[in-house]
Amino acid sequence: MTGAGSPSPWLPTSPCAPDPCARHTGRAAGPLRAAARLAAGVAAVLAGVLLAPLAALLPAAGRRALVRRWCRLVLRAFGVRVKVTGGPVPADGPLLVVANHISWLDIPLVAAVLPGRMLAKREVRAWPVLGPLAARGGTLFIDRDRLRALPATVRAMARALAGGGRVIVFPEGSTWCGRGGGSFRPATFQAAVDASVPVQPVRLEYRPTGPAAFVGDDPLAASLWRIAAAGGLTAEIRILDPISNVQYPNRRALALAAQRAVASDSANRPSSSVHQWVSSRPAAASSARTPA
Repeated sequence: MTGAGSPSPWLPTSPCAPDPCARHTGRAAGPLRAAARLAAGVAAVLAGVLLAPLAALLPAAGRRALVRRWCRLVLRAFGVRVKVTGGPVPADGPLLVVANHISWLDIPLVAAVLPGRMLAKREVRAWPVLGPLAARGGTLFIDRDRLRALPATVRAMARALAGGGRVIVFPEGSTWCGRGGGSFRPATFQAAVDASVPVQPVRLEYRPTGPAAFVGDDPLAASLWRIAAAGGLTAEIRILDPISNVQYPNRRALALAAQRAVASDSANRPSSSVHQWVSSRPAAASSARTPA
């Protein structure tokens, strides 16, 4: 899928595009090594599809442990090294996990550390291989073209949180290249308010910056190859301080606090960035894509 076409006017967008945002000029793996990584990554994803029905039979703690291991396996197969920084990883329990959004890699990266039910756009359900895997993994799907469907999605999120689960959201609603970011849309934060659970912000960053970015009209196949061919790609997930829904008792305050926490932790963003943390607004040349 691409971001081309005429997105709904309310959908968040970003100014990022594959060129120059996803351009990689640094160290690269040779073609044979890149091909081997790509094959290994696809095989790891397919293994997850085959094992998903068996994983559903495990108790909750066993499923979470298996998801962590599988996601790390997928990242390692693509040649991505995972680095966890910041505060301690929260213990199992109800949390609304929110993160900035750069790539489809964000999904296994967050799940490798904080597994939970992902919120993804409805179109992901129809994706080959990944769609059925997402559905079997308990993904909550949102129809971004139907505003009327949003309250039902938020209620489903609140039920999952109230039941002791963890829900993972990318509230920018669109991917950015990592050199900047959009505003956090407040709607999904209502689930944390309704379920009376804290928000756990995390910041995602990739080094080098370009190869991981999945923005604009970038084809998935091109993104897969670029990641497999990158040399020394590191994915960092930084655990920030949790945000209390008591201190910020409404969704807009929660969203703004989470956005500020993630943005203020971006001191290591490349100085050559031309992007800023701004409100996500539709634009003719903007990216409307989001893998999740």
